[in-house]
Amino acid sequence: MKKLFSNIVDAKPDELRALWLAFVFNFLVLGGYYVIRPIRDEIGAAGRENLPWMFTATLLTMLVANSLFSAIVARMSRRRFLPIAYRFMIANLIIFFLLMRTLPPAQNVWVGRVFFVWVSVFNLFVVSVFWSFMTDVFRTDQAKRLFGFIAVGGTLGAICGGQVTASLVRPIGTASLLFISAAALEAAAWCVRFFPAEFKGRHQDATADKSKANEELTDAEVSQESSENLSPAGDADAEKPIGGGIIS
Repeated sequence: MKKLFSNIVDAKPDELRALWLAFVFNFLVLGGYYVIRPIRDEIGAAGRENLPWMFTATLLTMLVANSLFSAIVARMSRRRFLPIAYRFMIANLIIFFLLMRTLPPAQNVWVGRVFFVWVSVFNLFVVSVFWSFMTDVFRTDQAKRLFGFIAVGGTLGAICGGQVTASLVRPIGTASLLFISAAALEAAAWCVRFFPAEFKGRHQDATADKSKANEELTDAEVSQESSENLSPAGDADAEKPIGGGIIS
């Protein structure tokens, strides 16, 4: 199995933890989205004459969301921001669930329109934030080798998310599917927590910094040392604010 995996993706031993976490992370993000995407499409198909207005509302909402995003990330680290962002989305899903279950049909029409706009923004937001995180933690040479495999995780998540909705929409109802999407987002937030700290910069100058004593270490000792260096508690830089402004 190890040989087969090495033929699929060119990953080094110290990259495996980050690779699999990113794979699962992408699976959960896309899976969570594709669970609720059919619900959004159903609402949009029910009122096609309103689609231009709903997409205009999506544009305006995205501009507001991006401004808030810029203001927050300028003051927070990515490791703190991503779980907060995903849990904010979870809170929104719970609110939509309550509204769909309690409001009369006449008012649910407006809930459906707001949900259509929200899911459209959700799609753009959570996916772009995921890949921004990936480009932060992987170097360019790592990205060329590993991003294809990570992207497969998202493809599989999209397939599974659609299948979950198709299988469960009748037994549990449309509104209850929102909780499945919320559970996927919560699991994605935990992937950020366990991601190796400052993975991008750990080995850039490793060869230059090694002493002759370190060169005599066995492969097992080097692997163990690398794992210890990649501990989430390893580098305070991972907790620094991202910085920048709205244009950035």
